[in-house]
Amino acid sequence: MSMIRDLRAVVRPSRVSLRKDSGTYDTTRDPATASAVVDCAVYHDGRRVVTDRPLSPQEAMRQVRRDGGFVWIGLHEPTEAEFAGIAREFGLHPLAVEDAVQAHQRPKLERYDDSLFTVFKTIHYIDHDRLTSSSEVVETGEVMCFTGRDFFITVRHGGQGSLRGLRRRLQDDPELLSKGPSAVLHAIADHVVDGYIAVADAVQDDIDEVETEVFSPGRKGAPRGTDAGRIYQLKREVLEFKRAVSPLLRPMQLLSERPMRLIDPDIQKYFRDVADHLARVQEQVVGFDELLNSILQANLAQASVAQNEDMRKITSWAAIIAVPTMVCGVYGMNFDHMPELHWRYGYPVIMGITVVICLGIHRTLKRNGWL
Repeated sequence: MSMIRDLRAVVRPSRVSLRKDSGTYDTTRDPATASAVVDCAVYHDGRRVVTDRPLSPQEAMRQVRRDGGFVWIGLHEPTEAEFAGIAREFGLHPLAVEDAVQAHQRPKLERYDDSLFTVFKTIHYIDHDRLTSSSEVVETGEVMCFTGRDFFITVRHGGQGSLRGLRRRLQDDPELLSKGPSAVLHAIADHVVDGYIAVADAVQDDIDEVETEVFSPGRKGAPRGTDAGRIYQLKREVLEFKRAVSPLLRPMQLLSERPMRLIDPDIQKYFRDVADHLARVQEQVVGFDELLNSILQANLAQASVAQNEDMRKITSWAAIIAVPTMVCGVYGMNFDHMPELHWRYGYPVIMGITVVICLGIHRTLKRNGWL
């Protein structure tokens, strides 16, 4: 069991801060690789078999059938023609092959006669100086895994989520790799979920920033508010995050609870830990969605209150201006006989009365909070 205890130590280094380590994500194929095959290796007793030249998937599989062990093939965005030969060699189901080539799949676990087909959505946090109404917060990719008795195939789509570092760490623990393809499947699942945790922490910072701007007092005690477009954009990005996390809960539960021929019993119990971490991330994402709903409603309510206050101020000044307007309107009429029209003190008296009335109205409105 000491080997199994080391399982967490092997895959846990993959949990990194996405804001600082841009090298975690690989944006291209291996420059030295002409085809979609990024890496192809045979593992015997947990150790990578060293060869004098790179093996083709067909050569690797023939070696496995002859000497034992398993083959791990990594591909990046293969075309249908590039993947057809591998699919025939390993007897992959046509429906799974179609999903792997076309991508844009929902996270899932499908069981076929001699293999498991698993789809993971990888999430990459896009760092930015300031969140705007057009900022991208998360970017998604896909990792599809074919797990067989003596083979493991990964098909990666998107410019992030490289598995090279994970492969190197697994190769440093031959005792773990001796458990076969199911150990690799667990390591990838744990690697992906750890990525979710790091992204969730980064998204939490963005939400805290928006929340602070909405509820912090602005100049003269008035709420500053924030652009509703920024909140809505962040809500859309959280929804994309949610689409990657939520559908994966059921596959992880199946891998951790239901006995499967292709999953080593010693490895299966560790899928429970992955499922538990995934459930916590899912709760966080659901909480993000609900919190953003509340922030958006609060922001709209603040905007409505600000508009009402503006209307009250406009109405108050209109009421004040109505007094001199009325007086000027009355004395602007062309009648010969009007009170105080020829009185020597008529003008200053009328102006004084007008000013007093205006000041009285202003004081009353200000005392009632309209000004």
